[in-house]
Amino acid sequence: MIDFATFERLDIRVGTVLKANDFPEAIKPAYQLQIDFGPLGTLNSSTQITKRYNKKDLVGKQLVAVVNLGTKKIAHFESQCLILGAKDEDDIILLCPETELPNGQQIL
Repeated sequence: MIDFATFERLDIRVGTVLKANDFPEAIKPAYQLQIDFGPLGTLNSSTQITKRYNKKDLVGKQLVAVVNLGTKKIAHFESQCLILGAKDEDDIILLCPETELPNGQQIL
């Protein structure tokens, strides 16, 4: 268990996918995403969602991500945020707002 103060330190935001590219260097099938977080700028993320999501359908999609975990290097790519999703058997379903929100909107 963590205390509530630890949870509050997570910065969870809404962003819109600007670009989605294949990531052939990744060990497991993945995409490289470029995400617009409004006033926070554009951040990159690597995500293993290739089974359920087509990269063309991801462009323009809003999603939810943690933006203050630091950078993780995957092959030659720097992933700057962690996209949130729920695991469904061996697949991931993205957490997305049900109505459009401003990019960078904080999740409370």
